[in-house]
Amino acid sequence: MKKAIAYAEACVRAETARARMLASAEDAKARIAPARLKQDATSAVTGAVLSGVAKGAAQAQQRPIAIGAAATAFILYLARRPLAALFGRLYVRVKDAQQQISETDDG
Repeated sequence: MKKAIAYAEACVRAETARARMLASAEDAKARIAPARLKQDATSAVTGAVLSGVAKGAAQAQQRPIAIGAAATAFILYLARRPLAALFGRLYVRVKDAQQQISETDDG
């Protein structure tokens, strides 16, 4: 009789362990599903961006002149080629205008 009870208890423990293992496997499967991974990555990136924006806003409130100067320098850096072309064209126009004036005065 003791053997039958021990066997029944062992069967119950085995079923319980098997159920826990299957539940763990289902949880792991759900965690590595592509949709879940995408959702986790999206929420992590969104959280990081929002945190960065909040930190940047706090820094801008503490040092508005420094942030403005840095932003201006960055914008000028991005627009360096169009600005160089603009100033090059203006230089050529001024130089041409000066040459035309001197030619008409001497002539």
